[in-house]
Amino acid sequence: MIEPFILSAALVFDHVFGEPKKYHYLVGFGLLTQKLERLANRFSNSRQSQLSGALCWCTLTLPMPLLYYAIRQDNWVFWCLDAMIVYAAIGYKSLAQHALQILKPLNENQLDEARHFCSYLVSRNTTQLSEQEIARATTESVLENGHDAVIASLVWYIMGGAPLVILHRLANTLDAMWGYKNDRFLYFGWFAARMDDILGWPSAKISSLLYSCQGNMLESLKNAYIQGRQYKSLNGGWVMAAGATVLNFKLGGQAVYHGKVHQSVNLGCGKEVQRNDIQRSLLLVKYSAFIFILCITLYHVSFNYVL
Repeated sequence: MIEPFILSAALVFDHVFGEPKKYHYLVGFGLLTQKLERLANRFSNSRQSQLSGALCWCTLTLPMPLLYYAIRQDNWVFWCLDAMIVYAAIGYKSLAQHALQILKPLNENQLDEARHFCSYLVSRNTTQLSEQEIARATTESVLENGHDAVIASLVWYIMGGAPLVILHRLANTLDAMWGYKNDRFLYFGWFAARMDDILGWPSAKISSLLYSCQGNMLESLKNAYIQGRQYKSLNGGWVMAAGATVLNFKLGGQAVYHGKVHQSVNLGCGKEVQRNDIQRSLLLVKYSAFIFILCITLYHVSFNYVL
């Protein structure tokens, strides 16, 4: 029965404290990642570059979860450490703060300010976005990061404990830094992108199910399967298609990345996404986390009752 309490404690810590204002571990990890990449990403040969990227990925992601796995014991000290690790991995409050920071100027018709804050949350060019496009970009990010930064950590803790939470969080961060199909990272970042796809595969399916069970379940799962397979990010496509269908709006379409126009498949169904849908998408993620912990609690209660 300890797992539901650990996950609940992590969510409470996130709600009360949010992300650290100073000395965030991912900032230090990001600086280390940049230094290592500058040293190692120097090969013109594609195979050498891929091998270098894979070795760097292993160097950055594997030691910490392996060390924690080796020293962990089943007692209250490590239960507390587990809760702190899950808390450090999730980021719902930060995600909500960033999204609402965009919604506030949208409600006040301050498009330039909304575009500015939107650029903090998404990698696309935001300087010319309309109100509807800002709402779409923000909602897409909320639904996708709801999986990456919230649900995935809860799922991996149940599947393999804190070591897998650490592994997924670091791997997801490396994908965000290296997983670009440009001249610099096309080969060097290939392994990081593939590992993020692999580690995100089971949690994205569970996240899609958690989104879907909040309304229009069959249509939501159908769109996640059909539309998600056509999206540029397989795991992201699943969760965005499921969430958009539940909330009855459409995502996807044109966006400008690094000066190039990209056309993505439509995700979900219904109306065009609007600014009020930002808050609705945040609630969908929050309720999904609650439902997951409730299901784990009921499983433990029923299992203990049978025994």
